Amino acid sequence: MSDPIRTALFGGTFNPLHNGHIAIAESVLEQGLADEVWMLITPCNPWKADQTLMNDRLRYDMVAEAVKDISGVTASDYEFRLPKPSFTANTLRHISTDYPDREFILTIGADNWVKFHDWRESDFIMDNYRIIIYPRQGYPITDVPENATLLDCPLMDISSTQIRRMVKKGEPIDKLVPPSVARFIGSGNSPER
Repeated sequence: MSDPIRTALFGGTFNPLHNGHIAIAESVLEQGLADEVWMLITPCNPWKADQTLMNDRLRYDMVAEAVKDISGVTASDYEFRLPKPSFTANTLRHISTDYPDREFILTIGADNWVKFHDWRESDFIMDNYRIIIYPRQGYPITDVPENATLLDCPLMDISSTQIRRMVKKGEPIDKLVPPSVARFIGSGNSPER
């Protein structure tokens, strides 16, 4: 039997996807931490349940277009068919059953890592899955358990919140997002919907 495919799950609302997200996915692959990265578009993050999001399918289309030429990176709408909000432990249980040929690795930011103990069923996740933690400004990581890896990735001072504010003010976002995302938003698909 062959080794399982190591699949890094990089979940987020991606409202919108930006260059920081792309850099993280590429770093995971470049550092050999996974064989592939699935950009898992989340329809409803329990930490952001009150956030107004661009339509799920539009966000999926935006991510799919942005990553289509990046080898090893794929957009995934897997959580669209799961109950909302999207609890990570629930997603991991379902996706592991549906794809038994893969070893799923959770990819999260340092901002989520510092509150990971508050996640629903965090012990289940820690006991059953490896975790990749990427750096976020203002969230120093000092304690990395054995089944986790701190991603060696430059700190990028970009956030989807910042981009949404810029879009609202009519400011250019070209340097912060992939060209396809800038075109997507420029054609009237506002992340403020």
